[in-house]
Parts: sequence; C-alpha cells; structure tokens
Amino acid sequence: MIVRTVLGDIDPADLGLTLGHEHIYAVPPPDVTDPDLFLDDEALAQRELDLFAAAGGRSVIEMTTIDYGRDAAVMTRIAAASGVHLIAATGYNKGKFADRISSTLTTDAIAAWMIEEIQHGIAGSAAKAGLIKASSSLDGPGPHERRVFEAAAAAHQATNAPISTHTEKGSWAIGQVQLLGDHGVPADRILLGHLDLKPDLGYLREVAATGAFLGFDQFAKAKYLADADRIALVVALVADGHSHQIMLSGDMARRSYHQAHGGGPGFAHIPTTILPALASAGLSSTDIEALAVGNPRRFLAFDPVAT
Repeated sequence: MIVRTVLGDIDPADLGLTLGHEHIYAVPPPDVTDPDLFLDDEALAQRELDLFAAAGGRSVIEMTTIDYGRDAAVMTRIAAASGVHLIAATGYNKGKFADRISSTLTTDAIAAWMIEEIQHGIAGSAAKAGLIKASSSLDGPGPHERRVFEAAAAAHQATNAPISTHTEKGSWAIGQVQLLGDHGVPADRILLGHLDLKPDLGYLREVAATGAFLGFDQFAKAKYLADADRIALVVALVADGHSHQIMLSGDMARRSYHQAHGGGPGFAHIPTTILPALASAGLSSTDIEALAVGNPRRFLAFDPVAT
C-alpha cells in the first residue's frame, strides 16, 4: 500500500496530520473575475504550507482540478521546498467550470486521461495524481457531471486510486455513493465533500450509514456555520460510532482565507484551533488521531496497479 504524492509514492505511515480538501495554488478560468479567488502566487503558496508545517501539519490533499488552474509544476516545487506532502487530484470540478472541457470528451476518454495522470503523470510531468475528483451540482449531477462520475469509477477500477467528491452544499451525497457503487466503487473508497454545508444531523447520519468517508471541510467559514456547530456535529457522529469515517479541512480557496496572503486563519487552523476544540468538546485523543491522521491514511492508501 502506498500514498501517491506529487513527489512520489510514500509509506502511508508517513502521511501524518492531513487536511482532507484544500486549495493551495489555483488560476481560475477567465470568467472568474473575483481577485480573491486567484491563488496564483507561488511564493505565498509555499509560505502557507510552511505555516501549516510549523503548526504540526504534514500533508494536504490538493483538490484543484485542470478546469480551475491546477499546476503540477508549482505543486512539485512547493512540496519540495516546504516538506509538506501534496496529493494532487485528477478529474473535474462541478459543471459550471468543467463542462466546457468534459462535454467535448467521451466518457472513455475522460477515464483514460484520469488513468494516465495517476499511473504516468500530469501533463507529461513526473508528478502523478493520487486521487480522483468527481463533482455534482445542487441536488444532483448534470449529464456531463454524471459521465465524469462514471469515468471516475472506471479509473478507480483500473488504478485502485480513491475518489473524492464535490457535493454542492452537501446535497446528493447518498446519490454519489449509489452512482459510484453501481459502477463498482466500494463506499469506503469514497470521500464525500462539503457535508458540513448541510448541517442536518439526521441527514448526516443517513450519509454516514453508507460507509463512505465524510468530509467536514468548511472549518473557519462562519458565514456558513460556526465552527462550534461543526464540532457539535462531529462529536455527535463520533458518539454514533463514525469516528473512522470523518475527515477535516477548510477548503480555503480564497486569498482571504490564507495567512500568507494576509488573511486567515489559514491551513494552520485545523491543528492549532480545531483539534484542541474537539478535545475540549470531549473527543478522546484516539478519536482525534483518527480524524486527523488515521482516516486520511486509510482513505488515501492503495495498491497501485502495475503498468
């Protein structure tokens, strides 16, 4: 079993404290005009990783996709300079950004491209993707988004790489598990993103019952929900027996969220603020270790298929 980073495969035991869904460098498409969304300064991206490492962070799942300005060369350089493991995603964001590309390709071609990026490298580079991204819009996928899910399932079957998803406001999470499952993907190879954008405990319990990993990845975004309320949801789900499924992050895709850009609280928020707050809320050290280290390790680890 390995975890595939942009600098090469590592032992899963070396992953350490891991953020489950982040954006460190991104150059959005031309129709995105908000300057806050442009994470296009390599030096500041490295600085953000340095701050994360100083806070005890070790690894970041970088979910920026090709349709949103992913840059394998930058990821390789800042990972090497900071010492933080970066796990890159192949696949696509939601249709708002990705349909302009995915609509021009067959499902088989999308799957073949994903497989190439996992097994051989991104855009001809030595940096390989370590997981697959598929995304749905509010309450379900459009036709091209659905085909990306089908392609992601095929790429998983061919590579064993895990799949991480974008749900729009936490919606259609169970549908994602069902669609991927219909195409042969076990639930425990799926990480469902942004579930804390739908903070309904009854709904979250239904999602947890699928057996998929649960992404609580909007920490620090008080405009959606106070961190204290996110923590209460995590504590409740842990009490239900789901400590082995939950992963934490901030999905900090804006300059104003990054300390290095003069904003905050940055990638250090999970290790410096949220983990102590979970302890104060009653979680054991064993549970916290699972959320921050053990669950990302189990999710990301796979046996690569020989090529």
